[in-house]
Amino acid sequence: MDTYQRIPPDCVDQVILVDDGSLDQTAAVAGTLDLDLIMHPHNAGYGANQKTCYMEALRLGADIVIMLHPDGQYDPQIIPQMIAAVRDGRGDFVMGSRFLPPHSALAGGMPRYKYIANRFLTFFENLVMGTKLSECHTGYRAYSRKLLETVPFLRNSNNFAFDTQMIFQASHFGFTFAEVPVSTKYFNEASSISFVASSVYGLHTLWIAFRYLLHRLKLWPYDIFKPARRGEVRSDK
Repeated sequence: MDTYQRIPPDCVDQVILVDDGSLDQTAAVAGTLDLDLIMHPHNAGYGANQKTCYMEALRLGADIVIMLHPDGQYDPQIIPQMIAAVRDGRGDFVMGSRFLPPHSALAGGMPRYKYIANRFLTFFENLVMGTKLSECHTGYRAYSRKLLETVPFLRNSNNFAFDTQMIFQASHFGFTFAEVPVSTKYFNEASSISFVASSVYGLHTLWIAFRYLLHRLKLWPYDIFKPARRGEVRSDK
């Protein structure tokens, strides 16, 4: 509820919350708020949650879609800045970076092993894509409608690899990136993945980067980088 209440007034037209089969009181609390609640009958995964949300946003006619985790880890106050970055044409894919300025993530409580892993993976992804992003692993993102209608995100993983696939897809299809500084905080109640899960995620990131290179070199086609087929992503607009 706190995250919802901290969203700046009059900056968004619609709030969509997808409850991915949670066992807590998320759905009950969401039912008391002025938002659209979608409930998965069972836990489908981090990526599957986003697929449901983006499809619903497109169906409702959204021009800009922002992903904000509801656990309070990211500051909702920068939403207007993210929206402005898309509207002003600075980027179709806008990320709230915890590394602007440098080392701010550590000041916010990011575990050191995650900091080091993030720096290594971001460096490698920038090298592969030819970008200069300060962070590729933030969970705070804004997408233009055009990007979501172009990138075949429904083919992506239902798990944490989804976020990495979205970045490489955006790069492959020629979309521009922008970043907005965001403060973050780490605490026991915040959603987080374990060290083992983080390690698996890191390996998946390297694998996706490798497949991206092979696809660009036309050595091994990768379905997530092929254009969406007609009718694959539809909206009512």
